[in-house]
Amino acid sequence: MSERISVAKTYKLYVGGKFPRSESGRVYPVNDARGKFLANASLASRKDARDAVGAARSAFAKWSGATAYNRGQVLYRVAEMLEGRREQFIAEVATAEGIAAKKAETLVDAAVDRWVWYAGWTDKLATVLGSANPVAGPYFSFTTPEPTGVVAVFAPQASSLLGLVSVVAPVIAAGNTCVVVTSEDRPLPAITLSEVLATSDLPGGVVNLLTGKAAELSPWLAEHADVNAIDPTGVPLEARADLERSAAGTVKRVLRAPAKEPDWTATPDISRLRGFLEHKTVWHPTGV
Repeated sequence: MSERISVAKTYKLYVGGKFPRSESGRVYPVNDARGKFLANASLASRKDARDAVGAARSAFAKWSGATAYNRGQVLYRVAEMLEGRREQFIAEVATAEGIAAKKAETLVDAAVDRWVWYAGWTDKLATVLGSANPVAGPYFSFTTPEPTGVVAVFAPQASSLLGLVSVVAPVIAAGNTCVVVTSEDRPLPAITLSEVLATSDLPGGVVNLLTGKAAELSPWLAEHADVNAIDPTGVPLEARADLERSAAGTVKRVLRAPAKEPDWTATPDISRLRGFLEHKTVWHPTGV
């Protein structure tokens, strides 16, 4: 009997809670750290990015209008499901990043813990970042944080899971929705994460994952009028200035990303939560 030829997988995009093929029909090969072929991934196009932005905008009102406690419960459920597929993530991270299983195990556990950490912050943001302002007059003045809107997130290129979780979780914990461009060379852990999100309590459209080339998709997302903010972490340093200039045309908020790849294993702070929050101040007369 001749040797059996395995059937290569061709993974799809994750947009609006569904798994569509790229409208262009394009795919590209995904290899492991040693160059061995693993699967095909969809090569997202401008039209796919536009569809993802539309899905994120449609989901924004419901997600931002949910109680902070409810958002925390949903994020915690994602962490539970990540834990349930722990062994699969360990194998995929080890293969994608070319590291030992023990180190991959540490990174996957850190990714689960990071989801839990941000889940715990959802109902504390208003207390920590809001304020009752002193005023000289018969008024109350309150400042409260509110989500920015639709955020385009360019995931880290080297950290296939922990870095991805570290940039996506704070965006949605703050009540935003997002369009995420995954690592081009290491997209498989992100694709598995999309399967987790699709079967969790997270509403469709809150997170939309596009595989493909950040250099190809970034100009369209930067110029899109329905994108309110950008996290350029995964964009090469030399391309960020052009990205910021394009984003300025529609007055987008652009997170100031570090020049070097951050240490994703370090304890996080709330700077990424602050990055995509606006502050609304309300005045109200006393005695009314």
